[in-house]
Amino acid sequence: MAEREPGIVARGLTRRFGDVLAVDGVSFEVRPGEIFGIVGPDGAGKSTTLRMLAAILQPSDGTATVAGRDVRNDPEGVKDNLAYMSQRFGLYSDLTVIENIHFYADLYGVPCRGRTSRIDELLEFSAMSPFRHRMAGNLSGGMKQKLQLMCALVHTPRVLLLDEPTNGVDPVSRRDFWRILYELLKLQVTILVTTAYLDEAERCNRIGLLDHGRLPAMGTPEEIKKLMRGRILNIRSRQARSVNRLLRAGLDCLSINIFGDNVHIVCDDIEKTRQESVELLDQAGLSFQVPQEQEASIEDVFVSLLSSSGESKDGEARNLPGAEKNDWRRTPPGPPGPAVTVRGLTRRFGSFTAVDRIDFDVERGEIFGFLGPNGAGKSTTIRMLCGLLQPTSGEGIVGGFDIRTQPEQIKANIGYMSQKFSLYEDLTVEENINFYGGIYGLRGSRLEARKDWAVDMAGLADHRRALTRILSGGWKQRLALACAILHEPPIIFLDEPTSGVDPLSRRRFWDLIYDMADRGVTVFVTTHYMEEAEYCDRLALIYRGRLAALGSPAELKSRRMAGEIIEVLVSSPQDVMDSFAKLPGIRSVALFGAGLHMVVDDAVQARTAIEKELERLGVRPGRMEKILPGMEDVFVSLIEEVDREEETVRNAGKAGSS
Repeated sequence: MAEREPGIVARGLTRRFGDVLAVDGVSFEVRPGEIFGIVGPDGAGKSTTLRMLAAILQPSDGTATVAGRDVRNDPEGVKDNLAYMSQRFGLYSDLTVIENIHFYADLYGVPCRGRTSRIDELLEFSAMSPFRHRMAGNLSGGMKQKLQLMCALVHTPRVLLLDEPTNGVDPVSRRDFWRILYELLKLQVTILVTTAYLDEAERCNRIGLLDHGRLPAMGTPEEIKKLMRGRILNIRSRQARSVNRLLRAGLDCLSINIFGDNVHIVCDDIEKTRQESVELLDQAGLSFQVPQEQEASIEDVFVSLLSSSGESKDGEARNLPGAEKNDWRRTPPGPPGPAVTVRGLTRRFGSFTAVDRIDFDVERGEIFGFLGPNGAGKSTTIRMLCGLLQPTSGEGIVGGFDIRTQPEQIKANIGYMSQKFSLYEDLTVEENINFYGGIYGLRGSRLEARKDWAVDMAGLADHRRALTRILSGGWKQRLALACAILHEPPIIFLDEPTSGVDPLSRRRFWDLIYDMADRGVTVFVTTHYMEEAEYCDRLALIYRGRLAALGSPAELKSRRMAGEIIEVLVSSPQDVMDSFAKLPGIRSVALFGAGLHMVVDDAVQARTAIEKELERLGVRPGRMEKILPGMEDVFVSLIEEVDREEETVRNAGKAGSS
């Protein structure tokens, strides 16, 4: 049988914007039934590449065909054969969720027959069924992202272009989303996806690393991993931040980076580095597990390749406040007690309860993580704590001020970075900073000093006079943070601050957060990156408006994880996961990176059953072992636990009424 023609062919694809070379001679092919992932730092040219392939933007040079149609000469033919999901929401805010989906179904010519079941399937997988009649303009950022996904997938195109489709989407929905992509592969759809989640990159058939508009590396995930320079020594510790700081100062190696409660040391000599690390940590009295060599992940390779190309040394922050320049003053002590106190906090919108009687405290200088699925009530809670939204009932104290009666005092004493970045697109970088400096009462030499600090921290020293609208998403986020903390507030609220930002930018961002927390600043942060959740001192999980769990990452992983975790690495894990889910003693099976995570009652018994099933299926595992749960495992387990409890209550109610 003849091999099918590629769904996408790019040859020397180039795009210039004036003197800026955004995409520089990119060439690749993607075949039907293949997922090709493009990863790269902010501003690398990922979105520009997809816009050219979608026939939205004309190439300056080179050629490209999509589904056999030339993007220059037959743009309408291209658009008839693809679905394209951009980073900018193509939604109608005055239409409901279901109306938006039907609108796109009409555009794509989806027949009425069978349409309802397809839409119901999409609503179910994305957990958006309860919101089908809500106006799109009233959805959270993450929920808008999921709605746009559904609009793109309402038909089955020959080619699917997805530009960072899971940004701001919670881990449960991300897993379900990838299952749908795998179903599309069975229909021989050609899929090109850009992503900032590098565990997702490991699920692609092939990956291209885009940097400064070029593709310096391309291949299967295993081929890409072989490009890693050096070997990785992993140190696991509940004091990972202290371990990371100590080893960066005391070791001479290629790079050191923190991954949740793990520290990765990239070095040439494993044994020498292991010995030196243990000596340093013992002398400092830090607790840690025995350092072990670890296989490189795609994120390790990404950081290694980009660091060596000069993007930033070791992915570290440059010129952080308080590091070389010491211009972030230590936060003076405020009134006694916690920085934030919440008791019975509730917010209703009509008959819908968005936040339902939650209680928690946040200590001064603490990094407090606030987790939950899309629509769980995270942003609503933050808006109440920032004095932007009045609670329906309950109490809250922020920095000593009452959220009901003193909202203006709260606003003057906090920093707030929203999901939508409160920036003015038609102002330059410098003008935005001047505007916010004026709001916060900064004048004269103090404003000039803080302005210099802000552009340096954001990495925008060469773009001070650039219009904000031309900046990449990552640069806009760093600028938004700089504007939010110009006045050095004692409490900072960050609502999904790193959504869609590449790993180097995320690490730089978190170095800044650590520095601020070390100086007494209280950081309240929401995130969908479960690795970032492990960076927090304590975590609260909110689900359906209620607080489902509260504790340190270590406490939640040790006390709230139901069952044990077995990791199985196999080729095409999506093809075997349903078979494993039917085995006795296995609670759930989920895609995780390039493999599967199985939650089991008893790891020893389950391992035997898994081995027999692998043999029956004729599948040889690359690796199978019991592992410690990560925060994503805990997050999913807690959500499923709440769902099971509510299902039990519903069933009991039905039985009692019958």
